Amino acid sequence: MDVSFSSLRSEAVGAMRMALVSAENLQLTLKPEPSQEEQALTHSTSSIEETHTAGNEDLKEMLESNKESLKLEAMKRVVGLISKGKNASELFPAVVKNVASKNIELKKLVYVYLVRYAEEQQDLALLSISTFQRALKDPNQFIRGSALRVLSSIRVPIIVPIMMLAIKEAAADLSPYVRKTSAHAIQKLYSLDPEQKEQLIEVIEKLLKDKSTLVAGSVVMAFEEVCPDRIDLIHKNYRKLCNLLVDVEEWGQVVIISMLTRYARTQFTSPWKEGATFDENNDKAFYDSDSEDKKDKTEAKPYTMDPDHRLLLRNTKPLLQSRNTAVVMCVAQLYWHLAPTQEVNIITKSLVRLLRSHREVQYIVLQNIATMSIQRKGIFEPYMKSFYVRSTDATHIKTLKLEILTNLANEANISTILREFQTYVKSQDKAFAAATIQAIGRCATNITDVTDTCLSGLVLLLSNRDETVVAESVVVIKKLLQTQPTQHSEIIKHMAKLFDNITVSMARASILWLMGEYCDRVPKIAPDVLRKMAKTFTAEEDIVKLQTVNLAAKLYLTNSKQTKLLTQYILNLGKYDQSYDIRDRTRFIRQLIVPNEKSGALNKYARRILLAPKPAPVLESSFKDRDRFQLGTLSHSLNTKAAGYQELSDWPAVAPDQSVRNVEVIEPVQEWAPSVGKTKKSGKPKYADKFYSDDEEEKKEEGSESSKDSSSSSSSSSSSEESGSESEEESSEESEKTSSDSGKSSSGSEKSSSESESEPKKKKKTKKAPQKKSKPPAAFSDSDENGNGPVAQASSSSAESSSGSETDSEDSDPPATPQKKKKDVKSKPKAEVKSKVEVSLLDLVDFSPAPTNAPPSSVISSSLLSDLEGLSLSNISSTMQVTSPSFGPVKTYELLHHMTGKGLSAKYHFPRQPCLYEPSMVAVQVILTNGSDHSLEEVHIGERSPAGLSIHCFNTIERLEPEASVTVSMGIDFSDSTQAAHFQLCTKEDQFSVSIQPAVGELLMPSSMTEQDYSKEQGKLLGMNETSATITMATANTSRLAISKQVLSVCNVGEVPSSQNTVHRFAGRTVSSGALVLVCLELKESSTALLTINTEKSVMASMLLRDLKQPLVQA
Repeated sequence: MDVSFSSLRSEAVGAMRMALVSAENLQLTLKPEPSQEEQALTHSTSSIEETHTAGNEDLKEMLESNKESLKLEAMKRVVGLISKGKNASELFPAVVKNVASKNIELKKLVYVYLVRYAEEQQDLALLSISTFQRALKDPNQFIRGSALRVLSSIRVPIIVPIMMLAIKEAAADLSPYVRKTSAHAIQKLYSLDPEQKEQLIEVIEKLLKDKSTLVAGSVVMAFEEVCPDRIDLIHKNYRKLCNLLVDVEEWGQVVIISMLTRYARTQFTSPWKEGATFDENNDKAFYDSDSEDKKDKTEAKPYTMDPDHRLLLRNTKPLLQSRNTAVVMCVAQLYWHLAPTQEVNIITKSLVRLLRSHREVQYIVLQNIATMSIQRKGIFEPYMKSFYVRSTDATHIKTLKLEILTNLANEANISTILREFQTYVKSQDKAFAAATIQAIGRCATNITDVTDTCLSGLVLLLSNRDETVVAESVVVIKKLLQTQPTQHSEIIKHMAKLFDNITVSMARASILWLMGEYCDRVPKIAPDVLRKMAKTFTAEEDIVKLQTVNLAAKLYLTNSKQTKLLTQYILNLGKYDQSYDIRDRTRFIRQLIVPNEKSGALNKYARRILLAPKPAPVLESSFKDRDRFQLGTLSHSLNTKAAGYQELSDWPAVAPDQSVRNVEVIEPVQEWAPSVGKTKKSGKPKYADKFYSDDEEEKKEEGSESSKDSSSSSSSSSSSEESGSESEEESSEESEKTSSDSGKSSSGSEKSSSESESEPKKKKKTKKAPQKKSKPPAAFSDSDENGNGPVAQASSSSAESSSGSETDSEDSDPPATPQKKKKDVKSKPKAEVKSKVEVSLLDLVDFSPAPTNAPPSSVISSSLLSDLEGLSLSNISSTMQVTSPSFGPVKTYELLHHMTGKGLSAKYHFPRQPCLYEPSMVAVQVILTNGSDHSLEEVHIGERSPAGLSIHCFNTIERLEPEASVTVSMGIDFSDSTQAAHFQLCTKEDQFSVSIQPAVGELLMPSSMTEQDYSKEQGKLLGMNETSATITMATANTSRLAISKQVLSVCNVGEVPSSQNTVHRFAGRTVSSGALVLVCLELKESSTALLTINTEKSVMASMLLRDLKQPLVQA
């Protein structure tokens, strides 16, 4: 028994050994030795972990050592780890022990660490709370501020009372840095415990009175977070915030401007009222209420801007040159929402400057410009080239630029924009190319003159190789055809031929919809398209199937003989389709069109339901409704209301009491008085130039000494500026600082407010000027920094004083001329004296709008002119020459009737001769007749509009006797537009507003060329540059002589020799730009003819086509 047991045991041990050996061998074969790379990788990974762990251990030892230098070195390394994004939270216990260190540098670094990790390690941070409280009393302001930051970072409700006490103490701290930190802590405490709102509002109210620029931005941010609806807290601090704005840090400026925008919309009346006049110097009436001349000056003024409203606009204007894009955007939205319409254009140059920034900035700025350009496209038109797409732009940037170009399109610039679009369609970016086609469709809808041109261009795109372009073209053509379907049955036939080659489902569905909607115009093609669709019905997309069912139903109602079986077949296929939408539509259509017992009375209305006329779609901008959000906000960018968005309120109908913004001062502070040389005669009070004026800056420039002055304007000015002052001394110092700071900041964009020494003399001279003369509006006068009316520019001392500052001449019109002039100078032309202008950052960019007032320079040499003409886009052949007209009909138009002109009558005609004064001008001859019984003196041309209109006026006619006539010549640059030229025809006593509107044919000059050159140039002007129409000619107009006579009676072109009797060609060039205009009339059978016009000027082509049709068709 024992032997057998021992033998079994030995066998079991042997078997176990064998199993272990085999398992070990198997393990070795399954898991071979690691390679060198694996060993190196494993070693490096483990070494990094060991190094990190070892490094942290070393740092702990250094932080717990007794040497300050080691602790300081360790903290520097810890902060370095944090800055690199490494996790150093496990060092918190070792770091927090050093919070009570006496070394200032070490303590600062410890607080930097604690601010980062106090929220994560709240329990450990709470153990040191007594140390933080002691640090709040530290002599070093940075330690006090850091301690408050750490305390407010511990998000535990139990320490709310401690935090509140610390914030109240810090708000009264002598250091502005600590007060700024307390403003930041207010927001943290409010998010932790909103029930503390009332106490926090008291602290905010106290901090709002702070005069430090360091605190202003932070406390306004706290105000926006805690109590944005308490605008009563802003009343007393409004003027102070406006004056401090230029010196606040950039992000503080953004917050303050946003808040003041909301505030202004609740406190001031709208400056956008119709017929509003802007009287900046209305304070005179207040101070001079007893003047006898006041009666003559009383006029009804619908709107007078509040001085506080003007203060905000004036003090934010210099910030348009800020280097921070957010500040510029913020000022732009303030002007957009608050400024009068005529002052908004100053923001355009600054916004366009931002387009040179990063693409993220470009995206936001372009979104805001897109919204602005819908309402006021005129302000961005001069900078249209800045919105041209670049090849390096991202797709979302390209799309936004395309949106803006479409918004800016009008009859004057549509030719240029369509040429750009032609290039964009060829882009490799398919999404952008599709968006361009949609933009062409919008232009065609908005500008009816180019609808036909755009349609022909889109039809040409149907033969494009790219499916995306073809599909988008089909969709846009479908929308355009809905606006005028009767005229374009040929296009529908052309699209039906391309149907088999188009694979994009949306495009196929659009063609099917067109076939069904206008099946009566293509009765032979529509059934054939339905037959093809019946073959491929099961393989089509759902949207195509739905339109196939619709097409079958409409054809069944209009052409049941040919399509009855096809319709039944398609309805049977749809009945068993996988999509329930198709099945439901099929059942509905079957019951609607096939009469049976169940359908009842519904069948009677099938034709009215399916074939009802559909309204044409309206192609609108996607930014049309975004103006409901404030510009520059996240809600505007997303086009949906974001959390925390505060809507701008509507303007109040009646302005609230403005006295709430007045600040009471115990003693009025005496201002610096003017020097003795500038004092006026006694007995006449000094008029207040403006409610707010930085008088200190004037006195600094004049070098005057301080003296007492009882002027009421300076007293009110000082008291309004020095809001929140506590003592006379402190108030005067703050006022001095504020005015000098704001003067420095605004010197780069506005005129200096210094007065010239010759100004009192001028006032004495103009003292007896008639009061009934109206003042120039604010938009047409350059005010000084305080809005003190037009700055005297004729004075040499005035020019000197303003040499250190930049004028507003680039943003506003030239200053108005003085009210009164000497009699002997009255008849002389006014000479403008330009003030000295510094170069601004905004002037260094490579974009600049065309000058508005200056006529084109005539100093260009003839050789340079010929070079410029050679650079024309049309590549005009050198064989073409400008010729004199072969036929010159004289059509006389009335310019001024003798009843309207009080005896003076005027008629004009176009002599069709080159203008002697300027090659780009159209020559006009005016016949002036005196039908009165007395002679007329000094007949001349007065003011003209638009302001940029270039007119060469005739010389002044000194005397025109009764019943006498005189013919004078003028030159007008119409810029290839039929827009009327408005000007005043003046005599010595009267002024009459007249206008000259040219026919489109008078804007051309004839050009001669050979038939080969004509064909060559015509080949370059196809697509969107070609406009044609088929007309029925009158029998009397079919001869070559008659055709030539009728064409030349409409337009000033030259006849081109033709080898074919049925083809008549004419050529000309536009007077202003030299663009080629080709007219071709090809006679067909049965008195029909094809009239074709090829030119880059699409609008001009449409108008010329319309004008030529009438004489050719009529007998």
